Amino acid sequence: MSRTNITSIFHASDFSEASATAFVHALKIALVSHATLMMLHVDPSYDADWGDFPGVRSTLERWGLIPEGSPKSAVGRLGIDVTKVIATSSSPVKACLEFLTKHPAQLIVLAIHQYEGNMRWLQKRVAEPVAHAAGQMTLFIPHGVPGFVSPDDGSISLHNILIPVARKPHAQPAVDAVVRMVQALQLSSGNVTLLHAGPAEEIPALQIAPDPDWNWKFQARDGEPVEVTLQAAADSSADLIVMTTEGPHGFLDALRGSTSTNVLRACRCPVLSLHVEPR
Repeated sequence: MSRTNITSIFHASDFSEASATAFVHALKIALVSHATLMMLHVDPSYDADWGDFPGVRSTLERWGLIPEGSPKSAVGRLGIDVTKVIATSSSPVKACLEFLTKHPAQLIVLAIHQYEGNMRWLQKRVAEPVAHAAGQMTLFIPHGVPGFVSPDDGSISLHNILIPVARKPHAQPAVDAVVRMVQALQLSSGNVTLLHAGPAEEIPALQIAPDPDWNWKFQARDGEPVEVTLQAAADSSADLIVMTTEGPHGFLDALRGSTSTNVLRACRCPVLSLHVEPR
């Protein structure tokens, strides 16, 4: 899913239902990538307990990957390493960023709560700097959205992917990420829609590796980028939106009120954001 193999994944959990959904996505990607999964909970009151974390072994047992009652060593034999950390701090931002400074991650997986334009893990004081930490990819799972990884058996349901394309930021990194994702997750077949809000003749040139099992198509629609993207996602029953973002101030700071921010606040499927340097 990145230009290099993913070796470390960071998942910040608030022990909510949405975070539990984000967790199974983080765990599945860790399994596929043979990566380290770092799970962090920030608690200012010393009330959190290790048992509050979602169970890695119980999930892997449910998925049929290890026998019931397996020891901790069984997890390592699957090629992954899992670290759980409870940070006692009144500042979730500081705790997350300090952790990421010491333990850099190539993918961040976060749950978002969409209500009245605010998000529990995506409020300015918490997730803007977390999402932008080290400029790495971030997978957002909206509250109430099941996502593309089944919590019951770990199977993946990812058939329709939407990539908004514009001249700036350029969408080629998103295209490349989807190609790698199809290969890494061993997705058999599906559809990728490359969506441009505007005239078809203004669609920027993109390089797409041919794949006989995946249908890549360009689509141009008139209208505002946010509304066009959300409508296209609904029309195509998108399982995932992959977007590029740029700017020196973070995912939301640089794009406040623009397409990426507002799509994230209203979409009903996971969003994978990729930070790119401005051209």
